[in-house]
Amino acid sequence: MPPSGAVQPHPVGRRARLRGRPGHRDRQDETGHHATRESPHGVPLYDRSSTYAVREMRFARTAALVGVALLWWAFGPVVLLLAGASLYFRRVRAWLRPTRRVLAGWVGAVAVLAGIAYVVPDGWVRIAPGAGVLVTPSYVGRPAIVTADQVSAPLGESPRVTTRSYGAGDCERIGFDSHGRLVTTCGGTLRLVDPDSLRQLATKDLAADCPLVFDVVGDRALVAVDDEILGVATADAQGDPDLTTAATVDLPDVGCLTGLGADGHDRVWFSAADGRVGLVEGTKVRTLDLDDTVDRPLAIADDAVYVAGVHALHKVIAARGKPVLAWSAPYDGGERGSAPVVLPSGLVAVADDRDPRLQVVLHRGDTGDVACRVELFDDDESATDGGMVAAGDGLLVLNQHGYGGTLSTALGRTTTGGIAAVDQRCDVIWESGLDAPSGAPAVSTEAGLAYVYTKRHSWLGANAWYLTAVDLDTGRAVWARRTGLGLLRDNHGGVVTLGPNGSVYVPVLGGFVRVRDRS
Repeated sequence: MPPSGAVQPHPVGRRARLRGRPGHRDRQDETGHHATRESPHGVPLYDRSSTYAVREMRFARTAALVGVALLWWAFGPVVLLLAGASLYFRRVRAWLRPTRRVLAGWVGAVAVLAGIAYVVPDGWVRIAPGAGVLVTPSYVGRPAIVTADQVSAPLGESPRVTTRSYGAGDCERIGFDSHGRLVTTCGGTLRLVDPDSLRQLATKDLAADCPLVFDVVGDRALVAVDDEILGVATADAQGDPDLTTAATVDLPDVGCLTGLGADGHDRVWFSAADGRVGLVEGTKVRTLDLDDTVDRPLAIADDAVYVAGVHALHKVIAARGKPVLAWSAPYDGGERGSAPVVLPSGLVAVADDRDPRLQVVLHRGDTGDVACRVELFDDDESATDGGMVAAGDGLLVLNQHGYGGTLSTALGRTTTGGIAAVDQRCDVIWESGLDAPSGAPAVSTEAGLAYVYTKRHSWLGANAWYLTAVDLDTGRAVWARRTGLGLLRDNHGGVVTLGPNGSVYVPVLGGFVRVRDRS
C-alpha cells in the first residue's frame, strides 16, 4: 500500500486515450508540435514520433527489397546469394523481420501472379525475363556477308527476338504446314502457331500414354497416338487455321513409336520401340520385326528408311507394299547418340557414344559396310544426344557431354561443350569450343551458316542463352543474339528449326523463341 497522502496512479483507460478528453493535456516539444500525449499524472499515452519511425523503417525495408530485386535483374543471381549471406548477421535479420501483414501481402502477390499466369491463354504473353541483363551482352559479332542474291535465313542484321510463353512444356520439335504455320506437340496437345506473333491458332488435345510423335506433310499433320496414326488437317476449306482429324489408321500392338514420317511416294513409315518398322499405304499396315530395340527416330531417304537400333543399323525398303530388310550392320560397341543421318553422297552416319571418346561412323548406303570412322573431342568428355545433323556433304556434331537437365546449366554453369565439322571422308574440318548443351542445330547452306543454341558461362550466375551463327567453312562464331535469361530459355533438347519465312525458331522450356533480321 502506498503511504498516506501519496499520489495514486491513475489508470489509463480507453477514454483517456481519446484526443480532447477533459483532464488530459498535450505536451509540446520545442518546435510547438504535439509529440506525446500524457494523462493528468504524467503517464505517456502514445508517442507520435515512434509512429513516424515505424513508417520510416517500413519504407526503408521496402526500398531495400526493391533494390535487391533491381540488382538481381541487372547483375544476376549472385546478388541473391550475397543478400542471403547478409542474413547471417542478427541485426540484419531483426531489421528485415517482416510482420504478418507484410508476409501475407507478399504471399498474396505471388498467388495473384501465379493465377494470372494460369488464366492467361498460351501464347499471349512473353516468357518471363531472367536476371543478369547488364552483365551479359545482347549481341556479339557482326552481320554475315553472303554472295547469294536471296537468303532465307537471318544474317545478323539487327536481329529481333520474339518469345511467347506456353508454360513449362516439352515442345522439342517444330514442323511447318504449306502456309508456313508452326505445327508442334507439347504435353499431349497438338498446336498450330502463328509464325510471326507465335500466338496459338488452334489446338487439339490428344490423350496418350506414349510420347507423341509427329510429322508434317503439306496441310496434314501425321500424329502417332498410342495404337493409331491420325491424319490431322491444319487448314479448313478456305485455308484458315484448323485442326481436324481427317483420317485414322489403326496400328497393330507395337508399343510406343519412336519415329514417323512420309517418303516421296506418299507412303508413311514408322518405327517402334519394340524393334518393328511399319509401312502404311492407304489403310493397310504392314510391319517388319528387326529383332532389335529402337529408341531413336528413323531417317527417311528417297528409296529407303534407316533405323538405328541398339545392336545394329538397319536399312529397310518397300517391296510390293511390304517393308523388307535390305541389310543390317551390327555395331562393335557403344550406344547410339543420334538418329541416322543420310548424306547427299548416299552415306549414312551414326554417332556412337562409347568409351573413351565419341565416334562418328559412316556406312555405305548400298551395302551397310563401314566406309570410315572418326573419334571426336576429348577422352571421357564426349557424347551427343541427337546433336548430329547434315551440313552439305558433311556433318555437324555437338558435344553434349555433361548435360543432364536444367540444373546442369543453372547459376551460369556450362557443360563440356564443343562442335565439330566432319566431311564424308571422316576428316575433321574444324572444331569449336562453343557450348550447345542439348538439341540440334539448323543449317542454311545458302547463307553458309549453322544456327546453334548456345550457353555462355557466367561467374555471376547469369543464365544467358544465345542463338549463335557459325561459319560452316571455318567454325568461327559470326554473330550471336541473346534470346533471354533464366532456366525457361533452356531448349532442353529442343531442335533449332529454320522456317520458310527466314526466321529461326527454338522450342524452349517456357515456350517458343523466334529470331529474325529486322526488316
